[in-house]
Amino acid sequence: MKLTIDNLDGKGAVDYSGAVDRSNVRSSPLKIQRVLNEPSILSGMLCLEGTALPGPVRRGRVVVAAQNGTVLFTGYLATEPESVYAGVGGAGPVYRLAFSAVSDEWLLDKQPAVPFAGAGLSVEGGTLLQTLVQRAGGGVTISVATTQAVGVFQPKVAAAWSVNTGEMAAAAYSSYRALNGVVSLEKIGTTTHSFSDGDGTLTVAALRTAAVRELANDVMLSGDIEPWAYVTELFQGDGTTTAFTLDQPPFVAKANQRKPIDDSFNTGVFNTDIWAVTDPGSHLGFSSAGLQMSGGNGLDGQTTLTAIDAVELGGALLLELGNVQLSAASDGVLGGFYAGVTSRTNCFAGFNVRQSGGQTLVVPMVGGVEVGTSFAVLGGHSYTLRIRLHSVEMQRVAQSYYATVDGVVTQFGGGLRAAPVTVVMDLIDLGAASNTPATVLYDGTTAGAVANAPATCSFVPVNSVQLIGSVGFVRLTQVGSTWVTSTPPGGATATRLMGTTGEGVDCKVAQDGSVSGKVTFFAGRVPVAGETIAVTYRGRNRALARIANAASVAAEAAGGAQGSARWLGHVVRPEARSSADCESAAMCVLSFATARAAAVSGSYAVARAADVWPGDVLALTTNGDSLSVIVRKVTVEDGGVVPESLSYSMDFANDWAEGLGIALSETLAADAVPPTTALSAPAQVLANLQSLAVVSATTTALQVDAGVAPPSGGGFEVRRRDDDFGPGVDQDLVLRSPVRSFSIPRVSEEERFFVRMYDGGSPPLYSRCSSEVVTHLPV
Repeated sequence: MKLTIDNLDGKGAVDYSGAVDRSNVRSSPLKIQRVLNEPSILSGMLCLEGTALPGPVRRGRVVVAAQNGTVLFTGYLATEPESVYAGVGGAGPVYRLAFSAVSDEWLLDKQPAVPFAGAGLSVEGGTLLQTLVQRAGGGVTISVATTQAVGVFQPKVAAAWSVNTGEMAAAAYSSYRALNGVVSLEKIGTTTHSFSDGDGTLTVAALRTAAVRELANDVMLSGDIEPWAYVTELFQGDGTTTAFTLDQPPFVAKANQRKPIDDSFNTGVFNTDIWAVTDPGSHLGFSSAGLQMSGGNGLDGQTTLTAIDAVELGGALLLELGNVQLSAASDGVLGGFYAGVTSRTNCFAGFNVRQSGGQTLVVPMVGGVEVGTSFAVLGGHSYTLRIRLHSVEMQRVAQSYYATVDGVVTQFGGGLRAAPVTVVMDLIDLGAASNTPATVLYDGTTAGAVANAPATCSFVPVNSVQLIGSVGFVRLTQVGSTWVTSTPPGGATATRLMGTTGEGVDCKVAQDGSVSGKVTFFAGRVPVAGETIAVTYRGRNRALARIANAASVAAEAAGGAQGSARWLGHVVRPEARSSADCESAAMCVLSFATARAAAVSGSYAVARAADVWPGDVLALTTNGDSLSVIVRKVTVEDGGVVPESLSYSMDFANDWAEGLGIALSETLAADAVPPTTALSAPAQVLANLQSLAVVSATTTALQVDAGVAPPSGGGFEVRRRDDDFGPGVDQDLVLRSPVRSFSIPRVSEEERFFVRMYDGGSPPLYSRCSSEVVTHLPV
């Protein structure tokens, strides 16, 4: 091997090949260790006695190449070399220098932790790699082959770049490497190395294989806490009561996902961890007021400030544009969520800014069309513009898992979940008194939710056709799953704005996901006597699935043996956010846990000229039997002879022997309740009743609209407990309705009802989750 080191002394790369210590015949003078989706490590020993070479220094640039020119390693000395006493020579004590270097991503690992790390949502691994490199400061070239899409990838804010990149690559069933200033990503198995005892390319004595795990054909997996029942909780105002305690803890997002964007524009530069800026005319800048907008080129979508990460339209989202000032002649869109390229026609929700009769108008826009009430802004006034989005589905993107099945990389899960989204837009004139109610420009509760809303949108707070003014801050908050509406006697149902006092809103919601929530109304916004308050939110449940491979169970039971081989575990990554994700993960595990070849691991050592990297596949043929295995670790050693002889020691393991596209622990979540029977495939279920609503409530009955028509031969089943849904169980049955609209009789003030849809099958299929109605209404 040829070894060069640049000691950062202005002399460039210096050849240290002649100083490599080869005196120890028991160890390699140079050793490169490569591990799948981790930094590579170079170690070696130098003897500088009798040379004019300087001692290598920390951060020195190291390059190792084979004689044929193949670059085997590039990286940096992470620590100062260590002096190792070797004995006494003619001139006195002799020391050698033991050194170790880390591959190129070491520089990216040393960058400051990125405080903003949004989730990748159903995008290719290559796109995520570009984002990770950009957030680490760039400075490297990216080479990406076509890779699989990652369902949901949430980087760890405190983790090193290589840790996040390694986990992302594994989720995409790919391998990354950093070599010669290039970070590359390619699918597992892109390169195959063939070895056969038939043609002499395989040395059987150097091959070690073993099946390290038992077969499993009945798999139970737990995941995260998931949103469960669709709860509608009803209260009645009396004109004085301000606080209403909820029946159970509402589902909330994890703490590190509750504020995906928060920027006050007070540093004088754009935060490249958050934003991508397109500004060919240099119309976006900074002033004491924050983000300064000084016009545009007159074209829609050409001068923009865009969030790097897409936004998942799940649960309750609150967008705030603070201290907004607009001058005459302004034209563009503020706070836009876009389903597609940035243009007004693709704006799912945003504030359209335009001119009319010499006034600057701010107009709500939904689905590319102006809606609601326009508002004429005043020169010199500052405003807070707010958009609230609410979907009963917290998770719109399903997780993806990958495994090699019969030599082909196969995807399990993935896709998007359809759901309606309610849009509410309001603003506050910051010059008004703090207790002045916000001006609601559009209320989707009254106008109707947007059916089949996009699962994700790009977020573009500024789309300046010709915007002139400033924005003090942009804040996007994942509020949780709670949404509050109310209906006064004889009036229309409207959204009750949630927030904190002094923001012109109606109420605040206390929720931390562990204790029952509470809705507290502020002075002047207390529900009047007879006003019905509806609080909708999602309950909480442990994501769980159990699936068995019936064919494998039958095969194992041949001859009277026990056919079921159970395995229990927890999905570590990619995270299983729902029971449906757990089912996808279980199918992924079964795809390899029932294949004996997937449990194989071992090693092979060979001297060869072709370079081998983790993620490559070894196609092994011995005694006529073929086996393909995935390389997990490669150790390259210099034989220290001429001509050059490089030895490759390769550790390999297939999916069941060592996790790749899915990482598992062998402990089920402590609060998981194991199903008594296993499914044979992902659950066949009907749609959940996302739009079920209580139309009216009297002292004797609840009038319910299920939101959808029942399937042929089916209907809606109402019970007092959230279990035992089915045609043969009547203990808790309240009613079955064959029509969409039905009435539930009431007998007490505090009641709870669970509703699921069923079809006309035998046995019938049901919704996966119940819609739950909880009443606190007088009878």
